Amino acid sequence: MIRIRQLTKTFHAGTADAVTALNNVSIELDNDSFVMIAGANGSGKSTFLHLLQGRLFPTSGNIWLDDHDITEWPEHQRSRIMSRVFQDPKSGTAADLTVLENFRLASLRTKSKTLRWGTTRRFEEETTARIASLGLGLEEKLHQKMGGLSGGQRQILTLLMSMYDHPALLLMDEPTAALDPKSAQLVLETTQALHEKYKTNIIMITHALPDALRYGNRLLFFREGNIVKDLQGDEKRNCSLSELHSWFSSQNDHLVQ
Repeated sequence: MIRIRQLTKTFHAGTADAVTALNNVSIELDNDSFVMIAGANGSGKSTFLHLLQGRLFPTSGNIWLDDHDITEWPEHQRSRIMSRVFQDPKSGTAADLTVLENFRLASLRTKSKTLRWGTTRRFEEETTARIASLGLGLEEKLHQKMGGLSGGQRQILTLLMSMYDHPALLLMDEPTAALDPKSAQLVLETTQALHEKYKTNIIMITHALPDALRYGNRLLFFREGNIVKDLQGDEKRNCSLSELHSWFSSQNDHLVQ
């Protein structure tokens, strides 16, 4: 379970340029949560993810993961229990290494580092099986360099690598923004399938409102550093796209006043 208590982030606190990007946010996420986050630019979505990841630290408030208060944990410490998929498919993987070598690096992410990181036949077989389970034929590209794959292929493999050691939380900041529509849909469907398989908690930011409704089991809508809508269960399933658009419109109307 993830428990967030009165989380606030103010940039340039105590100065005339002070900006509160996140304002006293409290929320609990049960295990097996797949949370979609929507909201206009500047609503606090990315700040929220950065605070969870440890890239930023809060001005006040706490973040709990199960029984651990991780509020002061640095990013490298949290990386042992969290994974992240970035907006740019080129991030998070080594372009000059093969797919297999990238998976080997992913397998060592939470382990003590040694000089021995080469692949074995057993590891190659296990990796082939993992990739083949996607049903996309990408296991045939195991010995190709990662940089030679398409953006969609690379993002899907990055997603699979992020789940390698079953992290407690996977953070995804607009993972389809740089992809064509077909690849974007494939990444989202793969994310949904991997969530159902591994039951990993996932938090994903999206600007695509239809995706916010179609995927995940919970929807948080941010406005001016606050969570103003929290939909799950039937409430999320019955929410219409026109309702989401109206929330965006009301936020934009408020900002221009």
